[in-house]
Amino acid sequence: MEQLLKQIHAQAKTGEFRPCEDLYYMCKEAMKTDVSLGVKYLKLLSEDLERIVPSLSDAKEMYKFFDLHKRVLLAAAPHDFDSYLLYVEWNREPDKKFYPPRRKVLKQVVDALQELADDKLDLLAVSLPPGSGKTTLAIFYLTWLAGRLPNEPMLTGSHSNAFIRGVYDECLRILAKDGDYLWHDVFPALKVANTNAKDCRIDIDKRQRFETLEFTSIGTGNAGLYRAATLLYCDDLVSGIEVALSKERLDKLWETYTTDLRQRKIGDHCKELHIATRWSVHDVIGRLEREYANSDRAKFIVVPALDENDESNFDYAYGVGFSTRFYHEQRNIMDDVSWRALYMNEPIEREGLVYAEDELRRYFELPGDEPDGIIGICDTKDKGADYAFLPVAYVFGQDYYIDDCVCDNGLPNIVDARLVEILLRDKVKMCRFESNSAGRRVAEKIQEEVKKKGGITHITTKFTTANKETKIIVNSAWVKEHCLFKDASLYKKKSDYGKMMEMLCSYTVAGKNKHDDVPDGMAMLAEYAQSLTSSKIEVFQRPW
Repeated sequence: MEQLLKQIHAQAKTGEFRPCEDLYYMCKEAMKTDVSLGVKYLKLLSEDLERIVPSLSDAKEMYKFFDLHKRVLLAAAPHDFDSYLLYVEWNREPDKKFYPPRRKVLKQVVDALQELADDKLDLLAVSLPPGSGKTTLAIFYLTWLAGRLPNEPMLTGSHSNAFIRGVYDECLRILAKDGDYLWHDVFPALKVANTNAKDCRIDIDKRQRFETLEFTSIGTGNAGLYRAATLLYCDDLVSGIEVALSKERLDKLWETYTTDLRQRKIGDHCKELHIATRWSVHDVIGRLEREYANSDRAKFIVVPALDENDESNFDYAYGVGFSTRFYHEQRNIMDDVSWRALYMNEPIEREGLVYAEDELRRYFELPGDEPDGIIGICDTKDKGADYAFLPVAYVFGQDYYIDDCVCDNGLPNIVDARLVEILLRDKVKMCRFESNSAGRRVAEKIQEEVKKKGGITHITTKFTTANKETKIIVNSAWVKEHCLFKDASLYKKKSDYGKMMEMLCSYTVAGKNKHDDVPDGMAMLAEYAQSLTSSKIEVFQRPW
């Protein structure tokens, strides 16, 4: 059968109607014995039709293909979440549709939700910025699962009754027979058997002891009245910053989740879905991430507000979503820790910060005199997302003014050229490179290039065996006492200097640090500076 479907699909890709329709009928025939095979080619056909329809100029021909696409999506919808999302909104006005304009970004989440439904995952956690559509997507998912498994209960938990009631109401809108959505086309044999607005319960197909869709707020003592056999869905269990700032309240929340909400699961096949805006490394998703760190049955999806080019990830089609400008404005008016937690989904532990911003010494301009020296250190890029970090310190007595830096995780040849450039530009006299991994090779290369271009930098190397975390913490006091950093008004957030300050001020002794290159580099600078001063010869009068 698959060989036949493959042959017909090859003809359908040419854009002719007859083979496209033939493939549709053959897929339906295949689904009688092999659902996954039929759905596979229905999805391929749907992709072809999406490409073909916009290219047509004849209205009659366009309508034929358009109608065929609708039939293809309907056939796949009970089994494929992406197809369901496209079909169930088919009759809605284009400017009112939720999924099509957001599909490009949310498709990775939709695919993961499909994996959860297909028993390829046991747990899925999704972290997106506020307003990105994550909860609405989950609501559609609930209605899809309700149609697939109407006689098995699903439980939704969140931080407040108001939120829960909103999710309940939206589910009813999608399930309504005479509404905007085509749920009843996808599941024609089913109906809403009973609703309970007071307790937020919905029964599909028939009345049951534990309803198909159940909704509750955590901490109310009602969780014992509910059960979850298909899905336990947790949405924004952290109510806000007041909870996030309290380790005790986060501990209590975790206890409530593990001993109450999670205990509502029955059977061995109940999946978990967690969707939230991240607030803290100690929130539920953060702790689950550590619990399931080595599991291939759990997936954690994170999409930040801005991409690696500082552009919006959520500037959706048709004018919905959020522009790059909007996110930049949000970043400018928020404190860095809140911005990174809420919008970039990089929560950090405020209480465990090694370098709090208000602890650091700042300056607007260098002292007028000639510096006693200009030194640097270099923590070379290792692999992956590691950063090459080279700060330049202008030495005035016991003060080290960090006036320039390279903080770059780009391609090695580009980064190496930048390292040479900064040593020449700042006329760095001495620089120490960490020789771990490829550090020695990079140091030799940089020294050779500096000499070729007439630079004065004397480069040395040092291999370190010290524990990185210990080294950072031990040397942090010296950095705070002796190092001065530019005032925030003198650099852009996404400049090398801005990235340096962001990484420095987000390093925490609690939780997982995404980047530790900068605090590690500053610890190297502290050790290097102290080694230079300790070897200084002092002249003094003999006491005898």
